[in-house]
Amino acid sequence: MRPLQWSKNLFVFVGLVFTDNWQSMPRVIAAFAAYCLISSGVYLVNDVRDRDRDRVHPEKRRRPIARGDLTPTTAIIAGALFASLGVSGASALGPRSALTAVAFLTLQLAYTLFLKTVVLVDVFTIAMAFVLRVTAGAAAINVPVSEWLLICTLQLALFLGFGKRRNELVTLSDDAGAHRIALEQYSIAFLDQMISIILGSLIVSYAVYSAASPTAAAHPGMVATLPFVIYGVFRYLYVIHIQRLGGSPETVLVKDRPLQIALAAWLITVIAAFHLRW
Repeated sequence: MRPLQWSKNLFVFVGLVFTDNWQSMPRVIAAFAAYCLISSGVYLVNDVRDRDRDRVHPEKRRRPIARGDLTPTTAIIAGALFASLGVSGASALGPRSALTAVAFLTLQLAYTLFLKTVVLVDVFTIAMAFVLRVTAGAAAINVPVSEWLLICTLQLALFLGFGKRRNELVTLSDDAGAHRIALEQYSIAFLDQMISIILGSLIVSYAVYSAASPTAAAHPGMVATLPFVIYGVFRYLYVIHIQRLGGSPETVLVKDRPLQIALAAWLITVIAAFHLRW
């Protein structure tokens, strides 16, 4: 079920953070729970499919299915149950939420079954899943989501995704292709170029969103969040290149104190910008 990776579903709260609609918090929490169930179901299916490849990975070989602690049949049944419960829960929040949940589940299954083997498409699929999470949060509380915010989400997810692929290449070395087919078609030099391009475009996009978008016009204090975003992505770049981590963004977030401080400062500043109207 990978509870640590449920942190990815925190992106459903983005729409709530960027609106003054905190009374709808219970609906967003329900959406978060639904997406955790859907994600858990897909992870079980993925781990069944990848159990042989996971056994050659220094960390993933500890997963219950790869170790043989959980049978594939049991995992598939549990996965289908979790995914069904998740979609049902999201559907209870309205038709827009239901449609987004079905799209998310379909995309995740497509990634698990075949898209993960296609170079570049694998990372873009992961990134689109983050965009759908943000969309799901907005759908749960029936508010529109800024196009600029979706663009920034896509670029941030691409940055994290390419960083993850780079770490896998560095960590697995000659065994990279045995673990993930798409890794055979990547190189560290190419991924470094992709990371640099995405990083630059992410900073520019967020700068526009925080300083020159309709959201910025309504909440001028948003520009104060920009330094925390720049520091945060630079810190993550440091983690990738100097500490040679990044294979698990959620683990980095849990363990890296400077990144946690930057994220907390960003969140506090966003909330202040929206609530204090400064």
